[in-house]
Amino acid sequence: PETGAIVGGTIKEQAKQALNNLGGILEAAGSSPEHVVKTTILLQDMEDFAACNEVYAEFFGSHRPARACYAVRALPKGALVEIE
Repeated sequence: PETGAIVGGTIKEQAKQALNNLGGILEAAGSSPEHVVKTTILLQDMEDFAACNEVYAEFFGSHRPARACYAVRALPKGALVEIE
């Protein structure tokens, strides 16, 4: 997060980094992933959904926040995934 550079070249690597960044933001705010109510995932290619979903499930564990997932034409800096 300090450099703003995209980390990793695969969907799994980028999804893991995005979720780790989210975890850091939550921690800095005195919260945790268990308090997340909803997320939005933007994928450059919907074919990456299963791989992204695997990383997402590992991050959230048994907690399952609501989510929306969209395929988009392009993401900033050529990213494969964006998670908010």
